[in-house]
Amino acid sequence: MPKPFLTFQDQIVFLETNKNLLIPNHDFALAKLKQIGYFSLIGGYKQPFKNPTTKKYKDGTRFEGIVTLYDFDEELRELFLKYILKIERHIRSLLSYAFTDKYGEQQSEYLDTANYVRGKKHAKDVNRLIHTLDKLANCNSDYPYINHQRQTYGNVPLWVLFNGVSFGTLSKFYSFTTYDIQCDVAKNFDKVNERQLRQYLGVITKFRNVCAHGERLYSYQTYNNEIPDTPLHAKLGISQKGAQYVLGKHDLFAVVIAFRYLLPNDDFKRFKASLLRCIQSYLKSLGAMSEKDLFQYMGFPSNWIKISSYRK
Repeated sequence: MPKPFLTFQDQIVFLETNKNLLIPNHDFALAKLKQIGYFSLIGGYKQPFKNPTTKKYKDGTRFEGIVTLYDFDEELRELFLKYILKIERHIRSLLSYAFTDKYGEQQSEYLDTANYVRGKKHAKDVNRLIHTLDKLANCNSDYPYINHQRQTYGNVPLWVLFNGVSFGTLSKFYSFTTYDIQCDVAKNFDKVNERQLRQYLGVITKFRNVCAHGERLYSYQTYNNEIPDTPLHAKLGISQKGAQYVLGKHDLFAVVIAFRYLLPNDDFKRFKASLLRCIQSYLKSLGAMSEKDLFQYMGFPSNWIKISSYRK
């Protein structure tokens, strides 16, 4: 049966009486349910605190503990998005430069299927990508700088257009552009080839969407995308199931590894320091789960902090 509508007060009563959740401060709970919403807060962050047998909360679980996890995840989203955007800007710059250097600045070049990978396997995806670029260049009016290029010069160069495309479109452009251009971009990242960069961008795109849409990040995984195996997986001693590493492939730690390869060293050090503070602050907070449980949800090995101690 569909779940019935409950008032905020009814939600509090339901959590206390039916779900074994301790809510000592009803005013605090009421404010948080109004600000965040039952589905986003309780539905999104209850899992670590639930008893899998009874489907109720473990004894002693407090409403504040769920809010603390939500706040921690919100801080994680802000942190990861900040550095994903740095990578995004870098890829925009490198990719628009490499493509324009080869084909020129006329928009007809990036709207020509001949300038992308050939073959029936990619034909639909390439056509879909070009349709997206064409609509942005010739029809969209949301971006003043694109409108200016269109109206003044009758041409929107790729380096201008790219400022209006999503990271997902940018990643697809890289995937469907020709091998030589992919190599020109990938060579700017130490120990990363064109195939590995495609994998990194595929995973980062999914995590960027989670961050941008305010969804649960700390336990998110991308089962249809994974980063490549790297020397860091072995140096950190990450265990394997068969030939597959069990951590750092399609979980949040996979993004940390991607950052290690795609961010400048100084940026990565700042990111790691901020991430460590964020984790330590959460673990000291009221109602936090254990470090072991937290790392399991995040896909972090216990020695993750050593990631910058090893060569890539």
